[in-house]
Amino acid sequence: MRLSRYFLPVLKETPADAQIVSHRLMLRAGMIRQASAGIYSWLPLGYKVLRKIEQIVHEEQQRAGHIPMLMPTLQSADLWRESGRYDDYGEEMLRVTDRHGRDMLYGPTNEELITDIFRSYVSSYKDLPLTLYHIQWKFRDEIRPRFGVMRGREFLMKDSYNFDLTKEDAMHAYNRHLVTYLRTYERMGLQAIPMRADSGPIGGDNTHEFLVLADTGESEVFYDSAITELSFGDRNIDYDDVGQCQAILEEFTSRYARTDETHDEAAFNEIPAERRRSARGIEVGQIFYFGTKYSEPLGATVDDGQGGRVPVHMGSHGIGVSRLLGAIIEASHDDKGIIWPEGVTPFHCGIVNLRQGDAGTDAACADLYSALVAKGLEPLYDDRDERAGAKFATMDLIGLPWRITVGPRGVEKGMVELTSRRTGESEEMSPSAAVERLVEIYEAVREA
Repeated sequence: MRLSRYFLPVLKETPADAQIVSHRLMLRAGMIRQASAGIYSWLPLGYKVLRKIEQIVHEEQQRAGHIPMLMPTLQSADLWRESGRYDDYGEEMLRVTDRHGRDMLYGPTNEELITDIFRSYVSSYKDLPLTLYHIQWKFRDEIRPRFGVMRGREFLMKDSYNFDLTKEDAMHAYNRHLVTYLRTYERMGLQAIPMRADSGPIGGDNTHEFLVLADTGESEVFYDSAITELSFGDRNIDYDDVGQCQAILEEFTSRYARTDETHDEAAFNEIPAERRRSARGIEVGQIFYFGTKYSEPLGATVDDGQGGRVPVHMGSHGIGVSRLLGAIIEASHDDKGIIWPEGVTPFHCGIVNLRQGDAGTDAACADLYSALVAKGLEPLYDDRDERAGAKFATMDLIGLPWRITVGPRGVEKGMVELTSRRTGESEEMSPSAAVERLVEIYEAVREA
């Protein structure tokens, strides 16, 4: 993409109402624009990152055997009355009435709707286990929406729902989701720590939140610092292997890590003093097992193979897709702007032409651009008639991991400059070498 043809409305000044880093940088980098309180339009750059994150979530869910679908944003209130949650959920639920006087709601979550789908089509234990998921917009009417996409009213979420014959089977689904989440977050350049948490309005006794440590986090967290030394890495996981998934859960949850709602001071004090930590955390996902909480009132039962019918055991598992953008920026930025991890960057690299209009540099940039595209990479070429400082500032603000700088002196020598946004280190090399270096980097990212 040539920047002269792209829609990138960057701001030089920080908006006064932006209170945290991610909100400030997303506005300044032209990623979002507020439509109303807690509701945003996703502009082209923000939308590209959102889709990158969504794709990683899809890949990891399907790697585990989970089946994608799509449910509507509006739901019938009758289903929620059937489960008993319609009046209990609170004022965060946006309730509406259609022209025929039917009570509807803008879904904050989908337990009732997915259970209704299940009970309509599945009647035998032979069809289990089953995990269905979708990525869909949700709405929760926050009383004080703030922090940009971190605490908005409208948000994009992945929610998946498992249906199993027994609690043991459902707990394997729970463990399987924990494994998929660890892989998902690491592919995005994040370390998200699973912490014992409160179930809230979803319900159930078993639940873990995944939190990214950041000063702007909404939750106070307490943890053993040894947990930050863990990495999922490039493990090859058999998601049908109950023991393997259980072992990973135990590895990542055996050390103390809890949110303030479930914090146990006595247990925390048993950790060696040098490893006790308290901090702030950003929630980016949560997994729940809630048994038959929804299947019993909604009549989601199956033939158990022994002449009887039993309610299925269920769990729900969410990832805040749009919230992840804010979390990534909070975890990866400097005083110049965003620093995107390679796995979610909107463009693979930026090309800066130091002398736009010069025949030599224009031709070199055009050749470089074509070579990158031919290798399957997506560069952003700053071909504007702007001074070099302004071009560098834009590239730093929007945070592309790599920048290739092309100037008249380099062109004379047949060289360009490849710069890492994260380290600031630059290396002079031939254009073909720069292309091959980027190909190697992004092939490694794709293989992760």
